[in-house]
Order: sequence, then structure tokens, then C-alpha cells
Amino acid sequence: MAGTAAQSTAAPLAGAKLFLAAIAVGLGNFLVVLDTTIANVSVPTIAGALGVSSTQGTWVITAYAVAEAITVPLTGWLSKKFGAQRVFIACYLSFAIISLLCGLASSMGMLIAGRVLLGLVGGPIMPLSQMLLLRIFPKEQATTATVIWAMTTLIGPVAGPILGGIICDTIGWEWIFFIKVPVAALGGLIVMIMLRGQPDPTEKASIDKVGLALLVIWVGALQIMLDEGRNHDWFAAAEIRWLAAIAAVGFIAFMIWELTEKNPIVDLRIFRHRGFSAAATTYAVGFGAFFASIVILPLWLQQNMGYTATWSGYATGIMGILAVFSAPVVGKAVERYDPRLVVSLGIVGLGLIMAWRLSFNNDVTFMQMAWPTLLTGPFMVMFFVPVTGLAMASVDPHEQANAAGISNFMRTLAGAFATSLVQTGWSNAARENQTELAGAMPLGQATIDGMVASGASHQEATTMLTGIVEGQSVMLATLNMFAVITVCFFIAATLIWFSPKPKGPIDTSGAH
Repeated sequence: MAGTAAQSTAAPLAGAKLFLAAIAVGLGNFLVVLDTTIANVSVPTIAGALGVSSTQGTWVITAYAVAEAITVPLTGWLSKKFGAQRVFIACYLSFAIISLLCGLASSMGMLIAGRVLLGLVGGPIMPLSQMLLLRIFPKEQATTATVIWAMTTLIGPVAGPILGGIICDTIGWEWIFFIKVPVAALGGLIVMIMLRGQPDPTEKASIDKVGLALLVIWVGALQIMLDEGRNHDWFAAAEIRWLAAIAAVGFIAFMIWELTEKNPIVDLRIFRHRGFSAAATTYAVGFGAFFASIVILPLWLQQNMGYTATWSGYATGIMGILAVFSAPVVGKAVERYDPRLVVSLGIVGLGLIMAWRLSFNNDVTFMQMAWPTLLTGPFMVMFFVPVTGLAMASVDPHEQANAAGISNFMRTLAGAFATSLVQTGWSNAARENQTELAGAMPLGQATIDGMVASGASHQEATTMLTGIVEGQSVMLATLNMFAVITVCFFIAATLIWFSPKPKGPIDTSGAH
């Protein structure tokens, strides 16, 4: 280690100071995780306010996720070069400033630019918050640090839809960003004051500039292709073909470069560990399916079921109630039983709950929707808590930091890609279903004639019948997506068994 930052000038934190610092650090993680879902239920409102379609509005979600995914692999280099503490505080305070700019955005272009910046500064906060919590707590209290981090990670995605819905309906969409400004600013200042003088080691570190550039190129091109393809008839458009070519060539070049570079930004050699490959792939596929479900559900509820943003937030967010209570039980189960079994059962449970939703129709009540969402909580914890620990248990100790970065990178990217794919599949299925339903209505004209005979004008009757067909086609499209997500869950549940059984208890913190 080099640099004066390696020298401690303050006593280790204890008592109230330790508690306050831990809460402030955990709050940073909570805000970043919250930001992945707080806009989900707000997309229709934001899109309407800024004059774009809901499909274009999903850029608010994907822009943040892609930018966050790109900076996660940079976390190791940043913390070595500048110190984990300094980077965390800088990102924390920047998060407050950029959240303010997002709220002030007057066009979708400005908002997307703000979300990209928010993702860039938010990316390092999640892994660094975990690192700092484990650093400031004594070793014998590492479990406490892990619990604080895990709870903020679990509560964030749950609180997001509820807060986003209430804020959108009562104050205005801008406040889903404004509300984070004082919280992030205060939290960052508390961390800066509490950790002043604490060890913040630095060392010489080089960055793989070519690898970073290639990463940005192929991920960016692929995400734009996925988001814009449905608006340009896919490969019928020259720009989509160009984006596909850039993504493919960029990905191949990235793979070759990273496998031959001495200090790669993404150490692909870690995939030589079968356990890591299986666990990280399970994490990505399972999280992609989970995130697709919490994107499609509020969109369907608001656009086709007449729900407000608040009520669609309740319908999505109540999964956290049982998640919070089941976390300690799952932690004990992972210590006692094969963690692969816990992960697999958790994902199977998520798949069965998604299959339960295949019974939904346009007359489904809030309570009928609420039960499967509520019961999602324990299965979500069974999946999320052990899977990272399984990945970390499979690599050498000196590779754990890189392995954690890659695992989080794959998870975040999977969420962004799943958002685009489920949107595309949903709109395509709705179109196809509408065509099929219209073609399968031999008595369509007779139905219109009956409505006219009942006193409706011909135009009113046609509009009513068209609305019924459209509503049914969207309902069927939603069920189509639920079925695809169900299959993805079951695939993920089998992937984890390619990982060898760990020789001892795993570290469920996914510690670095």
C-alpha cells in the first residue's frame, strides 16, 4: 500500500458514531437500489408529461441501468487509485446534484442524459457501500454489516414502486428525483464527517482504457438496438443493422482484448471457475426474469387496467413485506442446507408465482393480484441472498473483488436488456393477438348491428368493439410475457446445479 491515506489518524468507530456512519453508508446503497425501480411505475406519467410514448419512456429505466453496469467494473480501479472512501463520498454527493438536474429536465433527452450520469455515479456506490460497512465494523460484527447492507438492498426495489406511484400521483413526477436530493446530500456529508481520519488506502493502479472503450461501444450499441428496434421495424432499418454489427464486432473485439490484456477491466479468466460461471449466469437470468416482471406489471396495470401510479406501486411493492421478515430465516437455512438447493427452490417459487399470474384476466381484482406479489418476498430472498455467496465461494480469494464486480455487471445488464426485450415482446404480441382476434370474429358485423339496434351510432359501436378487441389482445400479450418469464425462471433454477457443492458455509455477504 502507498500513500498517506493508508495511515489511520482516528480511532476505529464505535457506539453511536458507528451506528450513524453505518446508517449513512447503507442509505447510499438504498438510494441507488431504489433508483432502479422508482421510475418503473412513473414511466407512463413521465412519458405523457414530456410528450413521448411509453415505449420511449422506458429509456428512463434502461439508460440508468446500462450506465450503472458500465461503471461497476471500474469500482476496483477507482478505489485503488483514489481510495474507496473518497470515491464513495464523491459519488454520493454527485448523486444528490444529478438527481436535482433530473428533476429539472424539460425534455426526454435531458432526462435520459441525467439518468445516464446518475447511473455512472451510482454504479460504484453499491459495491463500495458493502466494502465500507465491512471495513468500519469490527470483524466479529461482520454479520451486522452484512445484514444492514442486505436489508437496504432488499427494501430499495420494494419501496421504489410505492414511493414512485405516490409521488407521481400527489406531487408530480419531478419529485421522484427531487426527494433524493436532501437525503443523498445529508447522507454523503454524514459519511464524510464520520469517516474523517479513517484508513482509506490507495495504491498504484492502471486502467484498461481500450477494454473500457470497447465495453461502452458494444453495450451501448446493443442497448440502443434493443430499445429502438421495435420503433424502426428491426432489421428492415439500416440504423438497426448498423447497431447490430457494431455490437457484434465490439463484443468479439472486447472478448479477445480482455482475454489477452494483462490488467483487464473485466477479468474474463474468472469464468474458468465452473461454480462462478454457473452462479453468475443463474444470477443474470433469474434477475432478468424478475426485473422484467416488475417492469411489465405496472405498465399493464396503468395502461390497460385503469390503475393509478400509486395503486400499481402498491401492487408491485408489497413483495417486500414478507421479504424483510424471511431474510434471517433464509440466512440460517443457507448455513444448514446446500445453498444450491435454497437458490433453486427460490427461483422455482418465483416461477410458480409467475405461472399463477397466467390465470389473470381483465376482471382480476387488486387482492387477486396482491396475493402472488406478497408471496414473492420469501422466494426473492432465497434467490438473491445465497447466489452471490455461491459465486464468491468458487473463486480464489484474490479474485473475489473482480468476481463481485463481474457478477453485479451481469446482473445489472440483464435487468436493462430484460426491460427492452419484455417491452418489445409485449407490443409485438399485442399486435399479433389483435390481428388474430379480429380474424376470428365471424359475428363482428352482427355484434355491431346489435349495438346499433340498441341505440348506439355505427361509429360508437365500432369504437366499442375495437376497444374490447384491443383490451383482450393486450391481456393475452401480458399473459404471453408472463409465460416467457416463467420459462426463464425455470431455466435459471436448473443452471445453478452446474455449480459444484461448496465445501463449507458460504459468505452470503458476497464480500470483497
